[in-house]
Amino acid sequence: MENIFKGSAMAPQRSLLRALGWSESEMKKPIIGIICAQSEIIPGHMMLDRIAKRVADGVSAAGGKPVIVPSIGVCDGIAMGHEGMKYSLPSREVIADSAEILARAHHFDGIVFIPNCDKIVPGMLMAAARTNIPSIFCSGGPMLAGHVKGKKTSLSTMFEEVGAYSAGAIDEETLHDFECNACPSCGSCSGMFTANSMNCITEALGMALNGNGTIPMPYSRRLSFAEETGEAIMNLVEKNIRPRDIMTAAALKNAEKVDCAIGASSNTVLHILAIARELDLTKEEISIDTMNEISMQIPNICRLAPAGEIYIEELNEAGGIAAVLKQMEDAGYLDTSVMTVSGKSMHENIKNAKVTDERVIRPFTNPYSPYGGLAILKGNLAQEGSVVKKSAVDPKMYVHSGPARVFNSEEDAIAAIYGGKIQKGDVVVIRYEGPIGGPGMREMLSPTSAIVGAGLGADVALITDGRFSGATRGAAIGHVCPEAAAGGLIGLVEEGDIISIDIPACKIELCVPEEVIAERRKNFVPLEKPVTGYLKRYRSLVTSASEGAVWKK
Repeated sequence: MENIFKGSAMAPQRSLLRALGWSESEMKKPIIGIICAQSEIIPGHMMLDRIAKRVADGVSAAGGKPVIVPSIGVCDGIAMGHEGMKYSLPSREVIADSAEILARAHHFDGIVFIPNCDKIVPGMLMAAARTNIPSIFCSGGPMLAGHVKGKKTSLSTMFEEVGAYSAGAIDEETLHDFECNACPSCGSCSGMFTANSMNCITEALGMALNGNGTIPMPYSRRLSFAEETGEAIMNLVEKNIRPRDIMTAAALKNAEKVDCAIGASSNTVLHILAIARELDLTKEEISIDTMNEISMQIPNICRLAPAGEIYIEELNEAGGIAAVLKQMEDAGYLDTSVMTVSGKSMHENIKNAKVTDERVIRPFTNPYSPYGGLAILKGNLAQEGSVVKKSAVDPKMYVHSGPARVFNSEEDAIAAIYGGKIQKGDVVVIRYEGPIGGPGMREMLSPTSAIVGAGLGADVALITDGRFSGATRGAAIGHVCPEAAAGGLIGLVEEGDIISIDIPACKIELCVPEEVIAERRKNFVPLEKPVTGYLKRYRSLVTSASEGAVWKK
């Protein structure tokens, strides 16, 4: 951008910069906004001020003027299982809007985004796409895995142990042991949950340097990585390489392919659709349907927690996302000619990457599954689609039919699970938790963990118009669209109706005659939950999850 602080007309603006202590020479340098989501309530964000300081050092060393500015964030783990979760997904739009405001109002020449956790990463990616100012990402990095009784653990284990305690399988002392040791350091939670999924995808998208998704927060390497990122933004500003030069349709398809290969969170579907919307990509380029096509083409070669017993720190040691990308390039799955924030093509970035542990990153000749980690299911119950993290489902539950147990809120479902009212074979239906119906589309880690903790993970399915945490495992099918509040068929399901799920065939059906459904629809009035403030405004503006749950245009 042109330096707006030149000339006599801008003397008032320069006087304010002098009030900040800027020198004459600093006013002539490119202004680099470092949008940092540091927070003392989010473990993944606790140390981001240190990251921002090292990014600023890199910017200064490369000739720029760094300015650190804030961003809000929500800790999904802390917000889980109560009303607070209604604010998590809606926070994504606030993050995107506020980053745009900060960048445009202060005429930043470049931006370094410093997120780490669930909605902060996609919100900032949306802002980068929208502003199209030279940008780069530097996440805070994952936390280390916990250890309890000689076994690695994570936040997902913690939630499942609550279910086990409620089912009488463990005592209070054991539960307390898990509580004290499941999350041993700052950082984004240690499995392939939503935060780490999005940080890995940001790297695969070309918007971050190699290592962004996997270098743990406690490692000193994370600090030097931050300084390198600060230096890299100056190269992007000098060469005028912008987010839309990097985040092309080909790059988003690469990211979705990596998503499938590593078995990422089902929430990535929402976020990739939202980013595509900001980039004005067509549904022919990126949509629910194109995602399913990609998933059917890409084998699943990583199975990290909660789907397995491998953690992000081990993926980092095995070569990280760069090694995954190199293996995918060698197999012919990626377009590595795409531009990246290094100023080079993806091919150049990964040419020396190697897989050092085939237990963590399997070869394509020996995948966990011939298909990707996610699947989009459609049928009369989800005409616009629904999402399941297939890689975290027990194969016994790939095909399942059972009676519906219907609940109009997450709380009611949890009470029934903890009360022992859910039996083997049941299909738990949680509705009115979508973007409109919740409002806010809450994650359902608490009920899914309660099911697994009660020993029903291989026998009970759960479907919802809400969504699931990346830490969820089991036959958990979310994002059912249209949602109940928008008149979707999920709102007409009655207790005992048979629901049929066929994950390999990508089908989900309510097995009720059409004439019965038509009769039910005559008297159907969707439930509207009372809300005020931001959630009321959000409900009036948000689109379907099948479109990314973004603002209506």
